[in-house]
Amino acid sequence: MTNVDWLSHLLQMMTVTGQLEVRCVYGAPWRIAWARSAAQEIPYHVVLKGRAFIEDPDTGTAKALRGGDIVLLPHGSAHVLHDGSGQAPGHTYSRQDAEGWTISRNDGQGAQLDMLCGRFFIKPPHDRLIRDYLPTTLVVRTMHGRGEDGSVSASEHLASLVGLMRMESAGDKPGRYAILNALTSALFTLALRAASESDAAPAGLLALAGHPRLAPAISAIFADPAHPWNLPSLASLCSMSRATFMRHFQEKLGRSAIELLTDIRMSLAANELKKPAVTTEAVADSVGYRSVAAFRRVFTEKMGMTPGQWRRLAREGQ
Repeated sequence: MTNVDWLSHLLQMMTVTGQLEVRCVYGAPWRIAWARSAAQEIPYHVVLKGRAFIEDPDTGTAKALRGGDIVLLPHGSAHVLHDGSGQAPGHTYSRQDAEGWTISRNDGQGAQLDMLCGRFFIKPPHDRLIRDYLPTTLVVRTMHGRGEDGSVSASEHLASLVGLMRMESAGDKPGRYAILNALTSALFTLALRAASESDAAPAGLLALAGHPRLAPAISAIFADPAHPWNLPSLASLCSMSRATFMRHFQEKLGRSAIELLTDIRMSLAANELKKPAVTTEAVADSVGYRSVAAFRRVFTEKMGMTPGQWRRLAREGQ
């Protein structure tokens, strides 16, 4: 089986929208704390210029960020951003732009920072997929330059996108806020692609997708999740023994291939159940279950409610 665009398949299951909220223009010393986000929200920060540190308040561990870096927090974790000096921050004052976003400044005279902050929104139940398969903190570095074969990497595309966001945020052209929000959606996809192409892809789906030996299995699962895949058939696609395949998959993803397959099936089923004319039996069959009882059991285990309850909840939400 040829390689399948797993990322497009993943994002076709869910609707991801983005919203720019704050542009931070600070001089050191500065420090801002972000509370834990709601389950369906993923905070993001784009360092346009300068340097910053993102710190986990629970562990005290910090990661350095530089101009062009993008950080996503897929689990919505509380976090602190600061200049790294340890000095007490000065006064911060904000004003709301006419287009609805906030510009935050301070009185610091030290090293300058220009940063965009916002959120991605993912509707349930697909936010669970993101939390389960992406790391707590994802830092993606943009860089210029082409590969040895002359190809343009996702990181290069990201650098161009960040450059465009920098120009739009600093300008006063009509429609800039709408453009920045539209670019935010592209930012999410490009950041995941760049992370999966990295030599140091974080454990989870991004590391798995970048593993060449496991690519046939990933392609198969995303291309045809309703097929009756099992571990021997997936291992055979990768020319591995069942034991070797299971070990590699578990090491990269932290979960089994069957768990991933089941999660994809249930996500697709949740989408289908929103359609009033489609029966539960038809939904079960469309995602590979010949037994409606088995489908109901698995769906309830994964989603925390029965297919009927999810259907009613989705209908009320609409």
